[in-house]
Amino acid sequence: MNSSALISWFEREARELPWRREGVTAWQILMSEIMLQQTPVVRVAPVWEQWVERWPVPSAMAASSQGEVLRAWGKLGYPRRALRLHECARVLATEHGDAVPTDVDVLLGLPGIGAYTARAVACFAYGQRVPVVDTNVRRVIARSVHGQAEQGNPSTTRDLADAAQLLPRTRTRATVFSAALMELGATICTARTPDCARCPLDDCAWVLAGRPEHTGPPRKVQKFVGTDRQVRGRLMDVLRESHGPVERARLDLVWLTDTGQRDRALHSLLVDGLVEQTEDGLFALAGEG
Repeated sequence: MNSSALISWFEREARELPWRREGVTAWQILMSEIMLQQTPVVRVAPVWEQWVERWPVPSAMAASSQGEVLRAWGKLGYPRRALRLHECARVLATEHGDAVPTDVDVLLGLPGIGAYTARAVACFAYGQRVPVVDTNVRRVIARSVHGQAEQGNPSTTRDLADAAQLLPRTRTRATVFSAALMELGATICTARTPDCARCPLDDCAWVLAGRPEHTGPPRKVQKFVGTDRQVRGRLMDVLRESHGPVERARLDLVWLTDTGQRDRALHSLLVDGLVEQTEDGLFALAGEG
């Protein structure tokens, strides 16, 4: 892979994302990385801006309740991420001097921080030379290096090794290269309609092979309409918009087509700790019952 060509392209074409601005802290980058998991940039950016103003340091978030954080999370989806981020803020405030650690292994020990997020923070916040692998990076490497139309099943060990082999030697260039790989996958080397004519990589193995079709099992498309996720979201909407605990009857109204599914979704929210039931049988966001 021509890293120089990719870096040059990124420096010209990179999107102006708020978390790429000068002066953004490691904590604020960590918040953006958690929010961006399975959620588009266009939905994350305005919420992130609000969070940076409201919770500029971990201790500010730790001082807020779980319910406040869940309410501010809004419709970003997968609200368990908000609870884990709140817990992470508490740990950072009490055990790390209100600062985000620089070491990947220490980062991995924080609540809600996995292999991707730990390395993304180390790379983008602290300029460390570590491989950063998300879905976009895996797809770019699968095509440009391995000549495959689609990436296979994820493997942390294999995927990190693939990305590590491509990193430029200097820390500065390695950091920019990692961001460029992600940007390329997000904007040009997309899953369904890759724009190969605009790609800066003239040595892409997949293009040179004639862009062969994917021969493996079809990629699973994640549905939303009619799923438990949709029902959970509607239940959470009611609780976020209320000013206190609500009666079960109000929750029942959000999903009348399948009462069993609605009950299952509510039970899962209780089990996940996103919702709690008061002594008098009302329902509220975590920490507000």
